[in-house]
Amino acid sequence: MTIQSKRDYLQAIRTRYRTAPKDSKSAILDEFCTICGYNRKYAIRRLNKKPGPQPKYRDTSVLQPLKRIWFATDQMCSKKLPAAIPLWLPFYEQEYGALAAGIKTKLLAISPSTIDRTLKPVRVSGKTKGLCGTKPGTLLKNQIPIKTHNWDVTKPGFFEADTVAHCGNSLSGNFVWSLTFTDIFSGWTENRAVWNKGSYGVFTQIKDIEAAIAFPIRGFDCDNGSEFLNHHLLRYFTNRPQFPIQFTRSRPYKKNDNAHVEQKNWTHVRQLLGYDRFDKPELVDVINDLYKHECSLYNNLFCPTLKLKEKLRVNSKYVKKYYPPKTPYQRLLDSEQLTLEAKLFLSLTYQSLNPFKLKKIIESKLKMIFNTLRLPQP
Repeated sequence: MTIQSKRDYLQAIRTRYRTAPKDSKSAILDEFCTICGYNRKYAIRRLNKKPGPQPKYRDTSVLQPLKRIWFATDQMCSKKLPAAIPLWLPFYEQEYGALAAGIKTKLLAISPSTIDRTLKPVRVSGKTKGLCGTKPGTLLKNQIPIKTHNWDVTKPGFFEADTVAHCGNSLSGNFVWSLTFTDIFSGWTENRAVWNKGSYGVFTQIKDIEAAIAFPIRGFDCDNGSEFLNHHLLRYFTNRPQFPIQFTRSRPYKKNDNAHVEQKNWTHVRQLLGYDRFDKPELVDVINDLYKHECSLYNNLFCPTLKLKEKLRVNSKYVKKYYPPKTPYQRLLDSEQLTLEAKLFLSLTYQSLNPFKLKKIIESKLKMIFNTLRLPQP
């Protein structure tokens, strides 16, 4: 007998076995063991076992909104998606119509493990690795100290910075770079595109980022690349009469020193633009238009992130505990260090947006970027 045939036979005789008198149960049990080839004690356990709870999330009316929200959030991981669903559901109903109360209740109560089981058939595995484009800048290493202690990350304004090369398979020649700026406290991240990672171009984009964010820069930590360790940036941060910005660098070849920004290089740059080679100067303005507007609003206002609460070493293992997932926008609203004017500005911005519409604009601009990339060189 096949496994399915044995299950069907078990279902057929289970009720008869439970309602039969004691002497008849023995005959039914002998028959069951003979036909299925089971041990007698195992057969008794199978016949007496009560059926478990029925799955709640196989209904397509629940799966459809879950998948749509999951794809709209760029396939967010199951630990963060339950925090994103309450934020996205009101906008989902604006786009696709009202949901029944029972469906909304199930979506709001879904657990990370259930999300993993439900979405497993549609997940895509595999991750490409890019090239490292950091060239050491030795000119100012003695003037810019290595960060040997943790900043006061209970307030916004302490940033980590890094660059990502859109070089394809080769670092030779000219191409576009992405600058990533991440606030440690809130996770607020800004990106800008530059041509060839020159020190002046990076310096110009950092000034643009500072003008765009709703809180001041208090600290700046970077790797040892020459795009950061230069006189332009050092003078800009340290020659301030009111409050000089603390300028530090990481240890050479220690990527984990800038772990907050390194993870954003994947979620905010590689997931968006991939690993193609962007070797056309006209792409810089188009990518910056996407970074400054839709991507910044989408990632910072509508995408929850995890934040480490504590990290303990137990024997040879590390045990990490995290705060509940929140968006950078929510963390800034909860901060007492942010001014009321800045909070009001962020709140009004949030209320004027729809993440599904932002996602559609992002997709249309990405299509324009890659169409421009595929045009033949003049």
